[in-house]
Amino acid sequence: MNNPVTGKPLLWLVAIAFFMQTLDGTIVNTALPSMAKALGESPLQMQSVIEAYLLTIAILIPASGWLSDRFGTRSIFMFALTMFAIGSLCCAQSQTLNQLIISRVIQGIGGSLMLPVGRLTILRTIPREQFLAAMSFVVMPGLLGPIIGPALGGFLVEIANWHWVFLINLPVAVIGLWTAYKVMPDIRSPHQEKFDYLGFILLAGAMATFTIGLDLLAHYKTGHYHSLYCLATGVILIALYWWLASVKSNPLFSPRLFGVSTFAIGAFANLFYRMGSGAMPLLIPLYLQLALGLSPFTSGLAMIPIALFAIIAKSYVVRLIHHYGYRNVLRTASCLQFLCFCSFTLTNHSLVLILVQLAILGSLNSITYSGIGTISLRDLSDQQASSGNGLLSVIQQLGFSLGVACGATLLAIFYKISPNHNMLWSFNWSFTILGLIVLIPAFLYCLLPNDAPKRQSKKQMI
Repeated sequence: MNNPVTGKPLLWLVAIAFFMQTLDGTIVNTALPSMAKALGESPLQMQSVIEAYLLTIAILIPASGWLSDRFGTRSIFMFALTMFAIGSLCCAQSQTLNQLIISRVIQGIGGSLMLPVGRLTILRTIPREQFLAAMSFVVMPGLLGPIIGPALGGFLVEIANWHWVFLINLPVAVIGLWTAYKVMPDIRSPHQEKFDYLGFILLAGAMATFTIGLDLLAHYKTGHYHSLYCLATGVILIALYWWLASVKSNPLFSPRLFGVSTFAIGAFANLFYRMGSGAMPLLIPLYLQLALGLSPFTSGLAMIPIALFAIIAKSYVVRLIHHYGYRNVLRTASCLQFLCFCSFTLTNHSLVLILVQLAILGSLNSITYSGIGTISLRDLSDQQASSGNGLLSVIQQLGFSLGVACGATLLAIFYKISPNHNMLWSFNWSFTILGLIVLIPAFLYCLLPNDAPKRQSKKQMI
């Protein structure tokens, strides 16, 4: 290659790892009904397969930098690939739902470390003037994962079986391990900060108990008391973490970040928005297969407009925010998202109309993700930027995990109370409630200053 940046084997390695991570986050969704049938479970109780992966990633993100500094980038990256491969093999061999969930946790351990460690390695080895070009190259394959994943998952289920959704990762992981051993430098930081073990445990416990608490609401056989206990435990743990972080000199994430109004607004808006939108990658394939009767492969192909138009929308999101400002763009996008969610109740089984809706949904997702990500970090000081970016990444992954739990819970509840267990009726009400959750950030955006177009020229959109 002529480009000195994209020609580096290290960049290809990290790009492929990112592709594997994003592919595995979506390839499973269209295969869930087939997995449920093979494991003797209800398709409405399979959300834990997705939650386990997303939640593990959210929990381990704060530890990725410290682990790299302590044990070396190559060692941790190869460990991540190994865990990802072992987890994939265990998933394929699982005979029960519980085995599959545990295997997804193992897979998530690997998935949580690959991109952060790879990105850190690039940051420390690539000249700063080439860093933007390098990361742009690394991110592009990751954008293809959500496009290919659902269709590939449906295709593998139809021509083979659901086991191949996981087995397909093994040859890629083996090649990645060999390449990492050859080309990845083993960088360690000479100045290691003390890791906040207690803060990490409290924060991880809070995220896990919140997600499990929501998930238990969907498993109505266990009763609601177990769910309330988990949710209450989560509140206690997050309160303990907040108190501990307030008095420590070097906490995992400082509560002082929330003293910056734009970060506080962006963080909470991010959480609520992803709780609503994060449920859709689970619900839409189920909706297309269980309610409309489409095949796994067809439902996977129908998901392509979401990711494709999300990429297209990135080309004009900067101009929109420059012209109208963060507050107006984000508030409008949130309201349109609510209408889009509700419109799924009016499709009348038209696949063409559903594809149009999914294209609009993907565009609005891209606009909102870019806008929230930028406004959240815009006013942080240089000293706060790294910690703020890490916390925002945790909130994003947690939001997706909570979104899957929330969507599955709504669907299970509405299916239980629906007349004659009407699946379409249950999906329609679930989409409506999720639309209301997505609308919550619109009220938070009203608190943003309307001077964003003037200040944006000094900051780079992410």
